[in-house]
Amino acid sequence: MTDIGTRRLLLVNGPNLNLLGTREPEIYGTETLADVERTVAEAAAGHGFEVRAVQSNHEGVLIDAIHDARTDCSGIVINPGGLTHTSVVLRDALSGVALPVAEVHISDVRARESFRRHSYVADVASVHVVGAGVPGYAQAVTALIELILSPTRC
Repeated sequence: MTDIGTRRLLLVNGPNLNLLGTREPEIYGTETLADVERTVAEAAAGHGFEVRAVQSNHEGVLIDAIHDARTDCSGIVINPGGLTHTSVVLRDALSGVALPVAEVHISDVRARESFRRHSYVADVASVHVVGAGVPGYAQAVTALIELILSPTRC
């Protein structure tokens, strides 16, 4: 098994995800950010991992959290929100820390407006879960941890 150094994941939720549960429930459902964080923590704990969660509407705060993850996390689960489609610097931060990344989207961004179909994060993420609602976060955690613990991972 690969020596991962730590059994912690960073959970990053981008702009407007603090409004989950009330923002466009027909698209995003009625579960809250607290529900997302609980879902991720429970999924990670089932594999012996803990989670540090950050949500911000400010890109720089997210980038700083990603940079900090280099010192004590073995992977990143991220829903960049609208930054998915606009932020090269967020993509570069993820690439720069050289940690495995799982990209999650609650809604099926591929079936929405055309501008949502491009993800700057996609090419740096090893795991992609799109359109599975809040349970998709647990799927992403499981797949990411399997990747982290894979004996073939370099």
